[in-house]
Amino acid sequence: MSLDKAAVARIAHLARIKVPDEELDHLAGELSRILDFVEQLGEVDTADVAPMASVAAQKLRRRPDEVTDGGYPEAVLKNGPETAEGYFAVPKVVE
Repeated sequence: MSLDKAAVARIAHLARIKVPDEELDHLAGELSRILDFVEQLGEVDTADVAPMASVAAQKLRRRPDEVTDGGYPEAVLKNGPETAEGYFAVPKVVE
């Protein structure tokens, strides 16, 4: 994909970057090469590649799933301004 000076000036304007007119030709060439490389990446066959979050094999550390706190709802409900039947009471917002 080839970019011209007008396209680079528009991109710079949208990005709120001040680019002097004498640098527009150079930037057009640089951005065109970057876009050409991105287009090349689209041609790579990745049908047999499994999706991954990282290229490095990682294993998450696990901890036992055990309750270490809780069991005192009365103390928790004291934090709210109003309670009803063991729950926080809030004003009705939907008719």
